[in-house]
Amino acid sequence: MRELQISRRLKAVAGFVGKGCVLADVGCDHGYIPIYLLQKEQIPKAIAMDVNEGPLLRAKAHIREWGLENYIETRLSDGVQALKRGEVQSVVIAGMGGPLMEKILLEGREVLLEISELILQPQSEIAHFRKFLAQQGYRIVQEDMIEEEGKYYPMMKAVHGKMSWKTEVEYVYGGELLRQKHPVLKQYLKGQQQKAEKLLESLQKSETESAKKRTAELQQEIAQRKEALAYYEGE
Repeated sequence: MRELQISRRLKAVAGFVGKGCVLADVGCDHGYIPIYLLQKEQIPKAIAMDVNEGPLLRAKAHIREWGLENYIETRLSDGVQALKRGEVQSVVIAGMGGPLMEKILLEGREVLLEISELILQPQSEIAHFRKFLAQQGYRIVQEDMIEEEGKYYPMMKAVHGKMSWKTEVEYVYGGELLRQKHPVLKQYLKGQQQKAEKLLESLQKSETESAKKRTAELQQEIAQRKEALAYYEGE
């Protein structure tokens, strides 16, 4: 039987979904994650949701193409608003900006009280997003990071509970990624450090106020990345 081929990023996101969980894929786009997980017999059924009709029609066409109409329902939904409490155990929100994801989680707080896990892949403001999860009573239990076509994608699984992370660097780069000495994070940190050091060198030749301000910011970022890279010492 032929299998749906999906990107490494989506495969990694899908890999976090608990076996046997009914899934809601929020902002489902093409509906690839639920199709892939049903083919792998990882989930029994799913709800693919999107705020726009276009992506939902694309998802419907793909679901039909793979003969999975009896297992994946599609719903027009702003965030999780069309989801009922207790309907699903797992919720995937991937490929959106951090602030939009925060808005979805805040507006859907009531519905999300009964879920077992959140699978999240924010595209921006990631340090702020991790802090937001902690403030909202979520605990990050797993993290992964993928490099695909020159871009880096951190992702996480969160459950209800108290976060015990203590340092800023854990929120900036991911406490679980640091503890597992994730090789892709190391590659990212080293690349960013090289770029920052080059930029710092050129900025130090300038006397303008904006250059001085950016220099101070860069020095702080470099120090923080050194703290993160210290997790990899002795490898």
